[in-house]
Amino acid sequence: MSVLRIGNASGFYGDRFDALREMLTGGDLDVLTGDYLAELTMLILARDRLRNPDAGYARTFLRQLEDTLGLAHERGVRIVTNAGGLNPAGLADAVRKLADRLGVPAHVAHVEGDDLTSAYPGSLAAHAYLGGFGVAACLREGADIVVTGRVTDAALVSGPAAAHFGWAPTDHDRLAGAVVAGHVLECGTQATGGNYAFFGDGDVRRPGFPLAEVHADGTCVITKHPGTGGFVDTGTVTAQLLYETGGARYAGPDVTARLDTVRLTQDGPDRVRIDGARGEAPPPSLKVGVNRLGGFRNEVTFVLTGLDIEAKAALVREQMAGVLAKSPPAEVHWDLVRTDRPDAPTEETASALLRLVVRDPDQEIVGRPLTAAAVELALASYPGFHVLAPPEKGSPYGVFEDAYVPQGAVGHVAVLHDGRRITVAPPQDTRALHPVEEPPLPEPLPPGPTRRAPLGLVVGARSGDKGGNANVGVWARTDDGWRWLAHTLTVGLFRHLLPETAGLTVVRHTLPNLRALNFVVEGILGAGVAARHRFDPQAKALGEWLRSRHLDIPESLL
Repeated sequence: MSVLRIGNASGFYGDRFDALREMLTGGDLDVLTGDYLAELTMLILARDRLRNPDAGYARTFLRQLEDTLGLAHERGVRIVTNAGGLNPAGLADAVRKLADRLGVPAHVAHVEGDDLTSAYPGSLAAHAYLGGFGVAACLREGADIVVTGRVTDAALVSGPAAAHFGWAPTDHDRLAGAVVAGHVLECGTQATGGNYAFFGDGDVRRPGFPLAEVHADGTCVITKHPGTGGFVDTGTVTAQLLYETGGARYAGPDVTARLDTVRLTQDGPDRVRIDGARGEAPPPSLKVGVNRLGGFRNEVTFVLTGLDIEAKAALVREQMAGVLAKSPPAEVHWDLVRTDRPDAPTEETASALLRLVVRDPDQEIVGRPLTAAAVELALASYPGFHVLAPPEKGSPYGVFEDAYVPQGAVGHVAVLHDGRRITVAPPQDTRALHPVEEPPLPEPLPPGPTRRAPLGLVVGARSGDKGGNANVGVWARTDDGWRWLAHTLTVGLFRHLLPETAGLTVVRHTLPNLRALNFVVEGILGAGVAARHRFDPQAKALGEWLRSRHLDIPESLL
């Protein structure tokens, strides 16, 4: 078979339940993947396993499979998923029992070796990001379903491709192409118009899930099943390529893919060809995601309505100051969100929100004494006093940290349906990561008239989180737009347009083939999404905020 058709049916734990059936019935497939894991998901599964040692995997997948296992068998579609989470062996066993109950013959294998929790005392979960060759070993030995724990998201695609085409660990260019395809597929409908800056270009009310037609040389075409919603064009693929990435080198356990070599071509309606991907030997170390309990958190949101918003906020802050001083929490954050408008037609639009967020290792310090003090102000504070929800006792929050171990420090093992265990050797060739030299910029646009307008009229953006950092990928839709963007959106202007980033380290990466800039903002998310450090804890809308900011734009682009 010269083309391997790999689809995706899940971008996160909680994605569309019917997607597995939709992908199996919507058109031809060879492999169907499901991505259920994220940094926050690992913490959620870790807490599940504290309550039940047999838990720790995405239970949704098992329920989806009950309705579709027979269908996958009839159509000869193999399934690869990281829904195993913290307990891939447990999920694999549950799938075998399900297959037996349904009378569906299925060889179920799993991949293990990522769990390094015991090496990180005090952590709830510490898992290395494994590559795709464990998946490949399972498939080569006849597995119909492969369950993994914490592999890289792209490994769900690169593993099947390596097994099918017989790639070796040194086939870096081919592996890089598959990693790029996997990165486009991993977030499901984000590649088919979901969360897309120019969503008005198509009907995105119910986008179909994406698939990749992968070729033996590592090139691919991104598309979707005929008749499904959404759309696939070079813009939707560019947006996903920039999502949660950094510079030109996109490092993984099997290969470092060079995003600056990738070329996108519209190959027909809802078809985008990806070629040109070059690969380098992977880094000598593996990333480990460490989740631990950071402490306890509480929040009170005071509603301030009408006149004198600033004075009302000052009053309640002064009233709460005495309480907070008695047993000071480790962290206290006040944020006044001016959602109010003058002469507003509704009470809600006449109101602002004052948020108090406290964190501390001691639950009692952020718990009942604090909430009682807020409640006691009900008849003794600013006019119109009320809160959005009754204050509660402090709730636990998690902290995510990156760690690194040598490639050979993990026992990467493929556990087959018959109990055999195949050890997956670490790569023999490795290469330390270094930033690429900044490429030359295009010729700037000639001077001309400008107009004050939102940046988003001429560029797209997509943003996301990596631990405590955020990235904002920004791309132009035309060559002239790129000539302007490359010279205009400097780090200084980026900080000016997004004042929350002003005191942080911001690194700009240039990707001319994609007509894109990628900004990495270090530390803006604090200790990561589970700590809920800011209003948008995963930086999902940071790019849209940037697009909404006004600056002088050449009229020729508008």
